[in-house]
Amino acid sequence: MTTAPEAPATDAAAATVVPSYIRDSWWTPASGAGRGAEVRDASTGKLLAVVNADGLDLAGMVQHARTVGQRELGALTIHERALKLKELAQYLNARRDEVYELSYRTGATKLDSMVDVDGGIGVLFTFGSKGRRELPNTNVIVDGPMEALSRDGSFVGEHIYTRIPGVAVQINAFNFPVWGMLEKFAPAFVAGVPTIVKPATPTGYVTEAMVRLMVASGILPSGSIQLVSGSARTLLDELDYRDMVSFTGSASTANMLKSHPNVVHGGVRFTSETDSLNAAILGPDAVPGTPEFEAFVKSVVTEMTVKAGQKCTAIRRAIVPAELVDDVVAAIGARVGERVVVGDPRAEGATMGALASLEQLKDVRGAVESLVAAGGRIAVGSLDAPEVLTASGEKAVVADGAFMSPLVLTWDDVRAPALHGTEAFGPVSSVVGYTSLEEAVELAALGSGSLVASVCTNDPATAQALVTGIAAHHGRVLMLNREDAKTSTGHGSPVPHLVHGGPGRAGGGEELGGIRSVKHHMQRTALQGSPNMLTAVTGVWHTGADRHLADPADPSAHPFRKSLAELRIGDAVRSELRQVTLEDITAFANETGDTFYAHTNEEAAAANPFFPGIVAHGYLLVSWAAGLFVSPEPGPVLANYGLENLRFITPVPAGDSIRVTLTAKEITPRVTDEYGEVRWDAVLTNQDDEIVATYDVLTLVAKEWPA
Repeated sequence: MTTAPEAPATDAAAATVVPSYIRDSWWTPASGAGRGAEVRDASTGKLLAVVNADGLDLAGMVQHARTVGQRELGALTIHERALKLKELAQYLNARRDEVYELSYRTGATKLDSMVDVDGGIGVLFTFGSKGRRELPNTNVIVDGPMEALSRDGSFVGEHIYTRIPGVAVQINAFNFPVWGMLEKFAPAFVAGVPTIVKPATPTGYVTEAMVRLMVASGILPSGSIQLVSGSARTLLDELDYRDMVSFTGSASTANMLKSHPNVVHGGVRFTSETDSLNAAILGPDAVPGTPEFEAFVKSVVTEMTVKAGQKCTAIRRAIVPAELVDDVVAAIGARVGERVVVGDPRAEGATMGALASLEQLKDVRGAVESLVAAGGRIAVGSLDAPEVLTASGEKAVVADGAFMSPLVLTWDDVRAPALHGTEAFGPVSSVVGYTSLEEAVELAALGSGSLVASVCTNDPATAQALVTGIAAHHGRVLMLNREDAKTSTGHGSPVPHLVHGGPGRAGGGEELGGIRSVKHHMQRTALQGSPNMLTAVTGVWHTGADRHLADPADPSAHPFRKSLAELRIGDAVRSELRQVTLEDITAFANETGDTFYAHTNEEAAAANPFFPGIVAHGYLLVSWAAGLFVSPEPGPVLANYGLENLRFITPVPAGDSIRVTLTAKEITPRVTDEYGEVRWDAVLTNQDDEIVATYDVLTLVAKEWPA
């Protein structure tokens, strides 16, 4: 074994200062400002930069976000902002190698950097897509159905979402300097809320590089993003009820921030994602030799070594049948020995890099020592400084490198408080034995709330018992078996479509979660008024609001003859009545094969409490309705692409008649296409004006159409 020479000392006074981005300009402290914090290469100890925010105008940043940022983002619709996210993702995707080079200095391997950089860019793609696919092309989101608040329908209510009028302050941890920023920025941007990013000091220079690319793209509106490089201790002093804080980091820091007067008394919205002693539970059926046992061991080792175990979602407790503890430990040790090479991320063949800093290494070693003092035994690995693969390809102990071997601990006392209460935020995991599924659930719950757990079994009954037992203690549960082992994104990989967060110790917050996270940046408001006023505010036609009925004698007045440029909410058409005969019902039954007795057997149908006798098929009536409201000649309506919310309310026996009233309910132009979607309110009524069926018709309509 050799010892690598120490990195040459570098004068901190000559080091580059990581700049902040404030009021749409880059900023560094004036000469003579405080010394700042030094940032060093995690693998070599070489001084990289100094981080210093002395003199930064935090109040000015907040004011800029509330004014310029709010104005510029509000000038765009949700779809337009979502499209900009897609453009930004494409721009960054073509330049991600620039960020990789910096990421290596944090101790991250190529795979780690892909998780961070590519994962963050992937979040932008996802929200760029979901924002356009699942939200309206406006700035008001209707939440749920209308509620009738008066007998005559003149007073109604519903809920709407509108963006909060302040700034989203996003305080991020050191372990994911890119993904951690972008997974918060994306939903805030779609919602239309400007962002102030505060990254952790040790890796904030990577965040700065990504923000620099984002700004250079020219895609983002003014004021939509600002960056604090360095301390922001007084930032919460500048916030009020209009603003929100999204924090990722330690529970102790989260508790300190949550106790700030502006949070406790001033109404600042605060959400946090903090410490988490996540568990992975191996089912009794997953014995050595099964695909589940192999998948479990692979998952534990992956979570120990990706980002050197510096993940809030890493597996800290592997909970396995007591009789399999030795087998699991041996399998983990073997996989670590075969596949894990600790070293400088720039070295060919290194599979696990350094911790983010020497300070982080000291903290993790201290946590392991406390676990050992509490009864844990190191069964795999050692606390000794490891011999690692250096950038030159040699093996050596690097005195100034934050390297650590993967460690596995075992316990005689499986309920030891330290085991379930001390998080060693590095390549460290404990293997814990259980004697029953009930005990496995209890052990997982001793983590006092976690971000994620895995349940590894191929037995449905075991999966059902474990998942329902632990779900309320976790924000996410991965069910892992032979069917999804190769396609699963993994225990430690939050996806932008689903909630990331967890109860209790994990902070109680929810990040990501698809459109849910967009709505985190919005205020839900109960709206009351007349149908016309609700229609005016939301841009969605409400039952009882004015209709603009087309003149039946003027075919050109039919709403299907109008392009998006001409069509207005409330434009409608009402058909003539069409009578239903027994012959119609019988023919439809014979043609379709739907010979359900209510349509074919008078005696059986009459015995049914819902029917007066033979009744028309619901789908016959919907088919007829299309014929009653359609304008058949070529025109702006390009396609019918579906029905939603179909309900059959009043049965229609032979001899009754039906008509349809079709009303333009919601108009959503597409930003990038020459057409948009129109949602039509369809109501079928009988000759007595009783409602027979209700549903929404979805069409694609051209923005313009030749006269």
